[in-house]
Amino acid sequence: MASEPLIINHRITIAGWELTEQFVLSGGAGGQHVNKVSTAVQLFFNITNSPSLPDRVKENALRLGGRRVSKDGTLMIEANRSRSQDRNREEARERLKDLILEAAKPPPPPRKATKPTKGSVERRLKAKSGRSEVKKMRGRPTGD
Repeated sequence: MASEPLIINHRITIAGWELTEQFVLSGGAGGQHVNKVSTAVQLFFNITNSPSLPDRVKENALRLGGRRVSKDGTLMIEANRSRSQDRNREEARERLKDLILEAAKPPPPPRKATKPTKGSVERRLKAKSGRSEVKKMRGRPTGD
């Protein structure tokens, strides 16, 4: 279990008891070292039951988590790039922080509906009638 809290920003801080870490064997470069030492980190964070996050941030985090979120709302982040357990732990915590910062961003401003200008409507209609004339000229000649 992680003991130190994870500070996301000045409003959001995740308590250490909310994060669970599990160390597993990781593949990749490292020779015999990877077969003996559990350096990969699996960081678990229950988003739905977290008292640290506002409801809007929870919804966004669940959506951003995608397939990494289980049915009960627990996010799992796995970090195994480094051969060091400490570096993998920091990387996992940093990825969780980035995900929650992304989820905490304010929603984009609503789009204002606009109408096309009078000139653009006239140009569009003129272009349509011009194409219509071109297509009429492709037909069979009329017998005069």
